[in-house]
Amino acid sequence: MSVFSAAAKDAMLDALTCDEIQLHNGDPGAAGTANRVGGANGEAAAVFAAASSASRALNADVDFTGLSADQSVTWISVWESGVQFNGKAQITTGDVAANAAGEYTVTTATTLDLDDPV
Repeated sequence: MSVFSAAAKDAMLDALTCDEIQLHNGDPGAAGTANRVGGANGEAAAVFAAASSASRALNADVDFTGLSADQSVTWISVWESGVQFNGKAQITTGDVAANAAGEYTVTTATTLDLDDPV
């Protein structure tokens, strides 16, 4: 088993272009396309900060509108230009549904991480 240094992990994360987030109401699957919600309203531009300590955080909250009221949102996927799927994350804290107006926010607490297996 290999374990990479934090600097190596930062370089790997910084090499990824991650400029879009898509919403899902279940596991996006291996291709990142399963369980999408909201159609075009379920995807939005995102900007991630440079990696630090093997993690990249969102620079600012990403707001979604036009979803169904109380639409379940339990996963996100991260993309390059909506074409290259780069990863997925289950939402384990905070809101897991749009509000009554169909609005949902992915917060700056969202990060891209490279974790070593235990």
